[in-house]
Amino acid sequence: MSELQQILTIYTEATPNPETMKYVVSKMILPGESADFPTRESAQTSPLAKKLFEFSFVEGVFIMNNFVTVTKNKTVDWFDINPMLKEFIKSFVESDEQAVLKPDTQDMYDENDPEVVQKIKELLETHVKPAVEMDGGAISFKSYDQGKVTVTLKGSCSGCPSSTITLKAGIEGLLKRMIPEVTEVVAEAM
Repeated sequence: MSELQQILTIYTEATPNPETMKYVVSKMILPGESADFPTRESAQTSPLAKKLFEFSFVEGVFIMNNFVTVTKNKTVDWFDINPMLKEFIKSFVESDEQAVLKPDTQDMYDENDPEVVQKIKELLETHVKPAVEMDGGAISFKSYDQGKVTVTLKGSCSGCPSSTITLKAGIEGLLKRMIPEVTEVVAEAM
């Protein structure tokens, strides 16, 4: 009996950022990790991102689990470039070439963190991160200082017009309700 070959499928999902599209593949590309490449220069550790940046309209690439989020410039429409990008990403994944040589590494939990920081990280991990990933982005804890939480936004969240609303109304509201010590949440884009 011969082995059945897995058929690789790819589909797109719109994100809240109109200049960003999420390409979902039926195979893990970067399991449990993420890698953000907001510029051509930053893509040196990713064969996939480097090749995507060869398209003149690509302005950012984010890779995580089984998806690639591509940010385009405003000179082109998704209708014109989606078929080309889907085929390119599908071919790259089928080639079994490693997408990222060095993913972002972040130690989410540190037993030496103060209790308030542990609570913040837990809420971000369990409540915020899954929603952000569904929109083709990622969020990570950066720091906590005297009530102010700083997070890093990556992928489609970076530069998204609605990310400020999500940050203030959603994330900040949740953290303030659940952790009284939190007074403000601010974001840094990668």
